[in-house]
This record gives sequence, structure tokens and C-alpha cells, in this order.
Amino acid sequence: MAEIVTTGTGKVERIADRAQLTVAFEASATTRAEAVGGLNTRLADVEQLVQAVGVRVASRQLSVNERWERRRRVGSVARQQYVLVFRDLAQLPDLVGKLAAIEPATLDGPHWLLAETTDARREAQAAAVTDARIIAEGYAAAVGAQLGPLLKLTDEQTHHAMMAAYGGAPAVDVSNLSLEPELVAVTATCVTTWQLL
Repeated sequence: MAEIVTTGTGKVERIADRAQLTVAFEASATTRAEAVGGLNTRLADVEQLVQAVGVRVASRQLSVNERWERRRRVGSVARQQYVLVFRDLAQLPDLVGKLAAIEPATLDGPHWLLAETTDARREAQAAAVTDARIIAEGYAAAVGAQLGPLLKLTDEQTHHAMMAAYGGAPAVDVSNLSLEPELVAVTATCVTTWQLL
């Protein structure tokens, strides 16, 4: 029995309804304890701002390290990184501007997300199978055969491609940074095996 194996890909795009922002703050000092104390003081405004806005803090990660220059220890640095998730995208520009005004060490995002991907994933899977079948039919016709029933289907990979835009670091005004939600692509890839008649 002759068989044909093809790979199909399906892609569905949806407008993002969630956003993720990563922001980190640092404080340097002579000792680790002084660096942590300085960071603690800097983060008072950050914590107050995050709680006031009501954005979800997905994680807080603290690191304290020595600073070296030319193979010589020159002090310590304490750093706290926040991963913030926005359910209300209207809050994003305002919070980016306020966080930037506090002078973060890094500000990365927004990374666009979908809260629910089930429907988009199913559409992408259906499109992947259709794509694989069309390819198989083309090969079957090329060898003078007809495409028979599907014998095997394997999910190759399913993922979400997040289109990201960096938010910048203005003092307060973020009106020109284009922080509007972007498309999130949900893709599915399958490998199919068909019988050739």
C-alpha cells in the first residue's frame, strides 16, 4: 500500500486582549546591604503605583550582585524585576509613562497576549489539516493516483507568535509610542499520512 506524508500549517490572527510588560529597577551602593536598602526605598513608589492601578504582578524577581570594573570589585547592585500583566489595555499607556518617570533600569514591552486561545487554536488546526490535504492531493495527482483516507495525523507544534513593540522610556508622555493592541498569531502544524489509491 502506497502512502504519502505531508505537513500542513494553519494560522489564525486575533487582536490582543492582554499585554505583558517587564520593568526592572536598580540601586547601587558600596555593600549589598546598602544596595538592597536603596532599592527598597526606590520601590516604594513602584509598589504604590502598581497597587493603585490594579495591574496583576505576574512575578517579582530580586537579585543582588557585586559590581566589577576592570577585574576590581567596585560595589554592589540590587535589582528587582517585575512582570506586569494588563487585563485592561486602556491602563497601559498611563502606567508606562508613570513607570518611565521613576527611571527604571530596563523597560521591555508590551508583549501582546490572548486570554483565551481555544477557538483560535481549533481554527488553526482545521486550517493545518486542510493545508496538508491540499498538498497531498497535489502529489497524488502528480503521480496519477487518487488520495485515499487519512491514516495518521500528528501534531507537529502549536504556538502563539506574539508581536511585540518596545514601549520606550519617556519622562511621562507616551502618546507617540503606539501602545495599541497588536495581532497575536496562533499557529498549528500537523503531519498527515494518507493512503494513495
